[in-house]
Amino acid sequence: MRYYSTNKKSNPENLKYAVTKGLASDGGLFMPERIDGFEPKFFKNIHRLSFQEIAFEVAKKFFGDDVEEKALNELVYDALNFDCPVVPVQKNIFSLELFHGPTLAFKDVGARFMARLLSYFLEKSDEMVNVLVATSGDTGSAVANGFLGVPGIHVYVLYPKGKVSKIQESQFTTLGKNITALEVDGTFDDCQRLVKSAFSEKSLNEKLTLTSANSINVARFLPQAFYYFNAYARNGHKDKELVISVPSGNFGNLTAGLFAKRMGLPVSQFIAANNENDIVYNYLKTARYEPRSSVQTIANAMDVGDPSNFARILDLYANSHSAIAADIKGYRYSDEQIKETIKRVYDQCSYLLDPHGACGYQSLEAYLNDKQVGIFLETAHPAKFTETVEAVVGAGNVPLPDKLAEFMKGEKKSIEIDSAFDSFKSFLLSQ
Repeated sequence: MRYYSTNKKSNPENLKYAVTKGLASDGGLFMPERIDGFEPKFFKNIHRLSFQEIAFEVAKKFFGDDVEEKALNELVYDALNFDCPVVPVQKNIFSLELFHGPTLAFKDVGARFMARLLSYFLEKSDEMVNVLVATSGDTGSAVANGFLGVPGIHVYVLYPKGKVSKIQESQFTTLGKNITALEVDGTFDDCQRLVKSAFSEKSLNEKLTLTSANSINVARFLPQAFYYFNAYARNGHKDKELVISVPSGNFGNLTAGLFAKRMGLPVSQFIAANNENDIVYNYLKTARYEPRSSVQTIANAMDVGDPSNFARILDLYANSHSAIAADIKGYRYSDEQIKETIKRVYDQCSYLLDPHGACGYQSLEAYLNDKQVGIFLETAHPAKFTETVEAVVGAGNVPLPDKLAEFMKGEKKSIEIDSAFDSFKSFLLSQ
């Protein structure tokens, strides 16, 4: 399959190029030239398939032209050696728990798949690929752990100083080996700008092979469609319309869901659940896209002021605001509203939400009617935000999983840099 740029100013490329380069040469995001759908009979029998079996069928639609089927099957099963269960919270609201992977966040799905796909393409090459990833928390840990020890790849994780939780920070600053953590004096948007600027700097790309493991990379965001199909398969209320609520920051997650819908997935409505970084929420209301500097909230993975993947949504819908607004409804919540929801759901339902999942849950409460069933994405384990969540539900009520406890034992190793691109460029060239 060929991949074209959202900027429409460069030639389409093959999958290997799209994965190893991350961005198109004109600075746009890659999009597949076609989206192959499923026949209705697939959805009649989907409940009989495991998560891994579903993921393989979806992966063939995306990557089957470029990866031999046996290799793709092995890649999927190796990457997705965990489940994504659907858990009841209320009678008509369910949680799609995406925190059962190695770093306890939804990004384990895309990051682990991308690491293995990139390794597949580099298997017969002696080329060193430098993976640049900006993170507001969970992306860095998922990518770092997904690529840890992979030959021919060095990962640079850029994160905003003082703006990720201690547990999140420990997951990518204690690894060493082929992982370098860069502590940027700025915001997530500064980190993302540095990564994007690196790809467009000609002299830098002449000396280094760079790619991104953020959701701007097709190999990171497309696999996220896997768990939307799994959510439908595990939904036991096929007699009701399905509404899926997605905590939204850089909008790669929701974009993957929209791709799933284009493939035939029976979702009647998507909800973009925002915190106070409400740029897309305002777009849905006004048809004006006005990015601005992000503000810091307790749902830090959603602290994005200029979501990269919104370009893909615009492209997918041919820039039609009415079409986008028909498929996506927007809600926004303040820190105080998020805290209130965490407390109320914990007290009434004995279910512990993380701050991002709380936005998704609250949106379903506001939107659903009696003819609908809702699934929200619980994107990370609440223990990754222990200080925030325990301040709401009480100390000692957020058990620390063994996986996270191991990360906390490691020694932090990070390099502090400022947010100027020249500083970042000089650092990369010195390595």
